[in-house]
Amino acid sequence: MKKYFKSLIVLGILTSVASCGSDAKLDKLKEKRSTLKVQLAEIDQQIKSLDTAKVVMLPLVEAMPAEIRTFKHKVVVQGDIETDKAAMIVAEASGLIRSITVKEGQTVSKGQVLARIDTEILASNIKELQTQLDFAEYNLEKQSQLFDRGVGTEFELKQAKNQVAALRSQLNTVKTQSSKSTVRAPYSGVVDEIVTHEGEMASPQSPILRLVNNKEVDVIGNISEHYYRTIKEGTKVEVFVPTLRDTFDLEVSSVGNFINPTNRTFRIKANIKNNERLLPNMLAEMHITDLVIDSSVVVPAVSLLKTQKNESYIFVLKKEGENYVAKQVMIEVVSQYQNSAAINLIDTKINAGDLIVSAGARGISDGDVVRIEIK
Repeated sequence: MKKYFKSLIVLGILTSVASCGSDAKLDKLKEKRSTLKVQLAEIDQQIKSLDTAKVVMLPLVEAMPAEIRTFKHKVVVQGDIETDKAAMIVAEASGLIRSITVKEGQTVSKGQVLARIDTEILASNIKELQTQLDFAEYNLEKQSQLFDRGVGTEFELKQAKNQVAALRSQLNTVKTQSSKSTVRAPYSGVVDEIVTHEGEMASPQSPILRLVNNKEVDVIGNISEHYYRTIKEGTKVEVFVPTLRDTFDLEVSSVGNFINPTNRTFRIKANIKNNERLLPNMLAEMHITDLVIDSSVVVPAVSLLKTQKNESYIFVLKKEGENYVAKQVMIEVVSQYQNSAAINLIDTKINAGDLIVSAGARGISDGDVVRIEIK
């Protein structure tokens, strides 16, 4: 038993000695690590102080050159192609259509016969009235002779004269009606469509055919009254016809004198002579030039910015050494059209070709050095 207790005592002493040795070794390692960290930090600081190749990331902007040129502002409105010589031809007299003397697509001249209406009844009436008129004139002649000899009365003479005048008037009316039975072309043109046939009844309410003349057409549009002061006769207008994919350079030939109270617009017209391609009721876009500035500073519209006081400005890039510096320039915007703006400068000057910041301007300030990408 004594040996057992001795063994336990010896084992405890050895364990205590081993534990003390491990703690001492761990403390030494920790101390060494701390020393190495301090040395590593000193080395990093020395490297940073010796490194002169520092990379500076400058803001990137897009730039476009300013221009000094003629600036035009245009108003775009929807228009229609119209002509005053596209009509449905009707008969002026009622009756059976005896013949149609033209075909669709045929070119006719003014006054040419288009159709004839049966006038047998009118012819009979004319013959009857002519017979009555002949007798009335014979009676008038006899009454005049009797009155000259003092046998006839003045009343009988005037009655005979009145009858002759009445019959002549009736005969002229019937003859006029008979002449209306022949339908003639009111103007030269092309027979576009025949809507009735021989043997059908004609009347002033029923059309016979459509006659069209497109040699002279008008482009008509309605434009806001806001532009009434600037758009006059002679104002330049470009007419684009989507159907033909073609553009016509014209002038405003007529300006309306009435404002539509519903949409607050007035009517304008541009005339096209010697037309060969445009058809009535085609759609058109009218690009009307309402402002022309002969020599103006023109910048990209996307470059325009506003201050908190609603003042307009742009950034102009100035070359300083190898760098570009953004300079804030206060301006007055005269007009904008599509992607360009005409401006007036305030207390500064811009030359043609000067670079204007067109994108990325909201991320920079006056005096910033920037990188550029020219568009």
